[in-house]
Amino acid sequence: MSAVTVEMIGAFESTYQPAHDIDVAESTRHIEHRETDLLLLRTCGVSRVRYPIRWHRVEPQRGVFDWKATDELFEHMLDYGWSPIVDLVHHTSYPAWLRGGFADPRFSDAYLGYVEAVMQRYPWIEEYTLFNEPFATLLLCGHEGIWPPYGRGMESFTKLLGNVLPAISKAGRLAREILPNARHLHVDSCERHTGSGRSGMRYAEYANDRRFFVLDALLGRIDDDGAKRPFVRDLIAHGGSALLEMPATPVDQVGLDYYAHCQWHFGPAAGTAPSPCPPPLSELIAEYADRYQLPVWLGETNLRGYPSDRATWLKYTLEQCERAVAAGIDLRGFCWFPFIDSCDWDSLLQRSEGNVDPVGVFSIGNDGRRHPSTMSVSYARAAHGVPSAELPAFRFEEPVASWLTGWMSHVPDWEWKPAPRAEIRGTVPGDPVYEPLAVRLAG
Repeated sequence: MSAVTVEMIGAFESTYQPAHDIDVAESTRHIEHRETDLLLLRTCGVSRVRYPIRWHRVEPQRGVFDWKATDELFEHMLDYGWSPIVDLVHHTSYPAWLRGGFADPRFSDAYLGYVEAVMQRYPWIEEYTLFNEPFATLLLCGHEGIWPPYGRGMESFTKLLGNVLPAISKAGRLAREILPNARHLHVDSCERHTGSGRSGMRYAEYANDRRFFVLDALLGRIDDDGAKRPFVRDLIAHGGSALLEMPATPVDQVGLDYYAHCQWHFGPAAGTAPSPCPPPLSELIAEYADRYQLPVWLGETNLRGYPSDRATWLKYTLEQCERAVAAGIDLRGFCWFPFIDSCDWDSLLQRSEGNVDPVGVFSIGNDGRRHPSTMSVSYARAAHGVPSAELPAFRFEEPVASWLTGWMSHVPDWEWKPAPRAEIRGTVPGDPVYEPLAVRLAG
């Protein structure tokens, strides 16, 4: 494979935790370290970045906007030549006065008013994401009972989709009207599922249909044969037929958020993730690119582990993106998310304890300072154009080595190095059996 270059994109996490009135940008102290964090990113050679507007702070009272902090941030970014992909809603990042969250009957009007206000205030925006991971977010909010409003099952999920997707559809057309030259970069989870046994294979088919539904519906791509699709048929049975008739929403690029826990294997009794037999990422990129006939980009990826584990996952995902580009796929960038460690994802944000989640390019120390590592070195080299073949492959430590057993067949020719022992200290928050939808108990 000839060397190809994939642009690196930075990102910062800001998901709001309504039950605790705090967001991840605050718990990681990014808000107070913002200029330093951005300088670190720039030092790595990155000038394009996914960056949030924190709706929950910008509109503290309905219809009353406080733009001061956001104005200062964007003025700083533009002065330094940054090109932000503006992220308008990241997971549960809605104002606290929307007490019903995404189920609140006021959501649609409030969201559309907010989108309009953003687009009018910042007419220089070139790229934006209207709603980060609508499928994954609403599944956790409306089907799995993990985030507000804590709905469970298909009936709740269908109602939540019905309250949110039409609003996103309208917002897409509104944004295109206000900023006709700006690009809408949709992002959602990048999945493919497998099954064994009759019931496992049947549910894998259902989940593989479900993963496409939100973007298909927003693009107006579900035709009269939609009722033959297993998830769509279930949605219709639960009163969601109106979602098949939404006007098409403008989408310019499809962002693929790829995590090991997005690949499930369903057996006769239960599903497990990560899958023991995942397809290579390059195959998934090709699948989504072929389905939607739009440019794609890796919207997110990370790995919870030691810095060397993350550096190796960076090598793998970048190599797979390079293979996709070499095969002729129009792939517009690679985003490791987030740039600095996150907080409290060990409880899927149900608790607010400031527990550092080791997933970033730079690590957060006990003192709150940002610390470089082998991951930082690999990321900076990649951002400066070094191909994946020249990045080191460190042997995975446990529990990551067990989680990623299924991926080893994708890299048969790698030359492995031992992980730097100086960085293997402390305990990585994880379990030998990875349970991505389980909220880990305190302590």
